[in-house]
Amino acid sequence: MHTYPAQLEIAPLSAPPNCTVSVPGSKSITNRALVLAAVADRDVSCRLVGALRSEDTEVMVVALQALGIAVRPEWDTDPPTVVLSAQLVRGIPAESANLFVANSGTTVRFLTALVATGTGEYRLDGISRMRERPIQDLLDALNQFSGVRATSATGNGCPPVVIRSNGLPGGRVTLRAGVSSQFLSGLLMAAPAAAAPVEVVIDGPTVSEPYIDMTVAMMRQWGYEVNRPAAGRFMVSPHHGHPGVEQYRVEPDASSASYFFAAAAIAGGTVTVRDMQRDMLQGDVKFVECLEQMGCRVEYTADGITVHGGSLRGIDVDMNAISDTVMTLAAVALFADGPTTIRNVAHIRHKETDRIAAVATELRKLGAEVDEFPDGLRITPRPLTGCAVDTYNDHRMAMSLALVGLKVPGVVINNPGCVAKTYPGFWEDFEKLRTRV
Repeated sequence: MHTYPAQLEIAPLSAPPNCTVSVPGSKSITNRALVLAAVADRDVSCRLVGALRSEDTEVMVVALQALGIAVRPEWDTDPPTVVLSAQLVRGIPAESANLFVANSGTTVRFLTALVATGTGEYRLDGISRMRERPIQDLLDALNQFSGVRATSATGNGCPPVVIRSNGLPGGRVTLRAGVSSQFLSGLLMAAPAAAAPVEVVIDGPTVSEPYIDMTVAMMRQWGYEVNRPAAGRFMVSPHHGHPGVEQYRVEPDASSASYFFAAAAIAGGTVTVRDMQRDMLQGDVKFVECLEQMGCRVEYTADGITVHGGSLRGIDVDMNAISDTVMTLAAVALFADGPTTIRNVAHIRHKETDRIAAVATELRKLGAEVDEFPDGLRITPRPLTGCAVDTYNDHRMAMSLALVGLKVPGVVINNPGCVAKTYPGFWEDFEKLRTRV
């Protein structure tokens, strides 16, 4: 268990970092793996090795247990592992459930689709911010299936949601994925449990495409048949009788690694993150390419990825594909020569907080000049002064703003405990930047 103070002051580094760190397993992959294992007809147990223990993954585990799925976390093993036991009852055993998802977007979106494969009535709810996060596009898609009724309980297109279903029959649906790619990922991962093939046709643009690629790649690793016959079309075959996999290893979290790569860029040092590879499932590994454009040197080896800090220059970048690292890059931009423009990330206004508005507000407190656009930001470096910064109960705000404190005295992080959402041990690992090898 981790305990956190109400505030945490970040002491500037006394020397550029020269260290190697490990980050925990990917949240995105862990929660996808839990759903894919739950969908499988498990004649044998499935072990998810290297799974992330965090608020987001723990609420997923508890929700699956409430649905009657045999999930046993072994968080204290090295590496942490989650076991989904073999079970005779196929699909979702529970005919009703009230599921609490906290503020986990992956959990609410993936499970909203998954429970539509069951027979019964299911309600999903979370904290107050979750009740502001849109999910209507997914509900609209589910309502196109015969026998499924998906509603927003308050009628505002946000949780709590209620799903009444007689099982997923299959067929053709259209889906809007311009607010979140997780709507499509959730629907694709539920589709193997349908009675007949499912065709999903995308209506309009899709954000965060690499996360769709991740979902499709993982489904194929599990042996599910998913095809993309044309742009914006997906075909998923029923899996009936498919046993899934016995063991699946979760990649380290590329979004979490971004903070350590950014530390090298900001402080002019060298940081290696173990077990990171150029060809990972996670698109956020490409964050280092942004740092390369800014003047860092990136080294790929069999043991991990190393970033060597350099003289930084501002860049103009479309971050739609790697939008979870927008705030990390915003912190780096404070120390560059010239402005940095981040574009095409309007959808991050619907995350744990309105991330465009929040990062603009906090960087201005520190002294930066920030122009806010509907879909992004322009950050112009100015002399910085340390102050207390707010995190909006958003883990990525806390981790990104902490980077500023590596160079600027007096940066204080309010509510540092919000990192528990995806990275409970972040502050201990962050201190490793002060060790030298």
